[in-house]
Amino acid sequence: MLFGEEKDWKEFMCGESQAELAALIEKAKKHRCAYMQADDVKVAQVWCAVTELSNELKALVDKITRLEVAVQGISGMGEIAKRQALEEKVRQVFKATTNKEKEQVDKIVDALMQF
Repeated sequence: MLFGEEKDWKEFMCGESQAELAALIEKAKKHRCAYMQADDVKVAQVWCAVTELSNELKALVDKITRLEVAVQGISGMGEIAKRQALEEKVRQVFKATTNKEKEQVDKIVDALMQF
């Protein structure tokens, strides 16, 4: 900073952070008409950037929620298939034919489903 030569503080950030900050500043520019009207333009620009980050976070949370629903569905289908396979194998092993034997098989399968 000798003789009026100023360094931009952003130049001291690591490369990835510089790129992220530049992208965030670009995104905040769409609110330029709003933050230019503020008494403190720099603070208003930061709040606009925070709003952009908040919007991205909400979009990610929405995507994760949809993925969770899909994974739960897949998991549920896996549990159904697991139960069917266990029932089939246990009935084959025990040769369950009567209703009472089938009830016992169901109890065995219920116990095995805990694992």
